[in-house]
Amino acid sequence: MKQILLLNGPNLNLLGTRQPELYGHATLADVERDAVALGTTLGFDVTCLQSNHEGQLVDWIQGARADVAGIVINPAAYTHTSVAILDALNMFDGPVIEVHISDIHKREEFRHHSFVSYRSDEVIIGQGVDGYQQALRMLAERL
Repeated sequence: MKQILLLNGPNLNLLGTRQPELYGHATLADVERDAVALGTTLGFDVTCLQSNHEGQLVDWIQGARADVAGIVINPAAYTHTSVAILDALNMFDGPVIEVHISDIHKREEFRHHSFVSYRSDEVIIGQGVDGYQQALRMLAERL
């Protein structure tokens, strides 16, 4: 079975309780459970990881180079600041789908720019947690 890596950045561990008016009431555990289930249906083994630490995300991306077919990533606040995550993704050969639960273009101006988008094959913005399901389906089409 092909391996898919689902990465979530800072503060997404608080999904469901953090600003539910922006992010909804689904928890990260809900997102991960649904991603693993859809992945199985699509023929993928989905590994879900979350970190509040930029270097940890970079390490996981670098480690994915050997045996991961595709990455779904919600870099959260690192979207707008992390050249390190962009550089790590640039070393990954498989498809990368970037997900944002809220519409970053309708929020503060500093959130409008994404370093990760320079590498992403697709970007899903403002679809709530359903964006993760869309991303997995996009990966299935690409793989």
